[in-house]
Amino acid sequence: MTEKIKYDGNRLFVEEIPAAELAAKYGTPLYVYSSEQIKDNFRRLRKAFGIVPGARILYALKANSNPELLGLISSLGAGADTVSAGEIFLALKAGFPPSSISLAGVGKTDRDIDFALARDIGVIIVESDEELGVISERAAALGRTARILLRINPDVDARTHPHISTGLKENKFGININEAGETVKRALRSKSIDLLGVHSHIGSQVTEHAPFEEAADSIREFVIRIQKEGANIRQIDLGGGIGVRYRNALKHSLLPAERKEEPLIDLNLLAKAIKDRLSFPGCEIAIEPGRYIVAESGVLLTKVLYRKESAGRTFIVVDAGMNDMMRHALYSAYHQIIPVELNDSAYSPADVVGPVCETTDAFALQRELPVLRRGDTLAIMTVGAYGYSISSNYNSRPKPAEILVEKDYARVVRDRETFEDLI
Repeated sequence: MTEKIKYDGNRLFVEEIPAAELAAKYGTPLYVYSSEQIKDNFRRLRKAFGIVPGARILYALKANSNPELLGLISSLGAGADTVSAGEIFLALKAGFPPSSISLAGVGKTDRDIDFALARDIGVIIVESDEELGVISERAAALGRTARILLRINPDVDARTHPHISTGLKENKFGININEAGETVKRALRSKSIDLLGVHSHIGSQVTEHAPFEEAADSIREFVIRIQKEGANIRQIDLGGGIGVRYRNALKHSLLPAERKEEPLIDLNLLAKAIKDRLSFPGCEIAIEPGRYIVAESGVLLTKVLYRKESAGRTFIVVDAGMNDMMRHALYSAYHQIIPVELNDSAYSPADVVGPVCETTDAFALQRELPVLRRGDTLAIMTVGAYGYSISSNYNSRPKPAEILVEKDYARVVRDRETFEDLI
């Protein structure tokens, strides 16, 4: 449950500032982030994984790449997990040391590869046998040695939504673990490749220990096998995917309790399981959390435009749309939706929908909500990850502003777009 975004009495606060004041001052739709929540989440991870020798925490920029948030996360001592030259650029601008940056992605362009090699980033993650050949050629052409990890696909079911599962054999990611031995041999023969180790990522929003443990067991067996063939394994990256709580993110006596609350992974048990399975002499272990660090830090404030009754169904039309926050439209992702000011009115089911010209433009269907009227402000919870980062200008709608709260001080960390920005 989020700790820095909470009710004080019946009013929602982001750290020490009422959410209603932020909406009034900066307008809606509005992304608001708590800096203290980000710090707390990162410190919790660092403490748990402190038992793992050589543990490294690489923040996954795809979750949220706002430059100000990146600067904050870099200052905490994180490295950066990137998937494009653009993300490498942002990571470097935010202060991440080149050696702390990795480049992943199943479809790296020559430009991505050259950009990473020219800036001597820490490691490039290889997703296929053909890609290994391309990276080897580009490194030789630039007079560089490419430090790489081989991404293996362990065929592990992450038990998450199919759209964010990445570790099954039918997924596009990585090299089948039963075929990767030949790729290792090719990497060891290349004069422009330095094979540092192995990478795996089984999926996102994983809420059980077992899939991580199963993946770690497979990686361990693979590492032992390729060590016998001469590979000097110095790094194992287990990827990211640690889940967060979307249901009952906030609890209050005037809020209905949400059913089917997600289980949460015990970080200490997870760290111990990884340590027990993947500790090899001289080998560091990396993880790539994105969602875990930033998701709970963010709320999307949105104003009620209309209340509409049709054929016995109630629609709450708000000024945020699927272009601002796409997770529900993409795969029916669940987010708690709460009033910024509570009252004791009765709750009844309603659909919370946006103004975009798509039926999928919704944030909740048949959700228990109080009586809401034009001008009321709602908070869509747990949107710090995969909110703004996958927003768009669909319907020629300017993107919202982003605000960072630091105790009793709020500042704009991305301006609201104007119509001129659409040109």
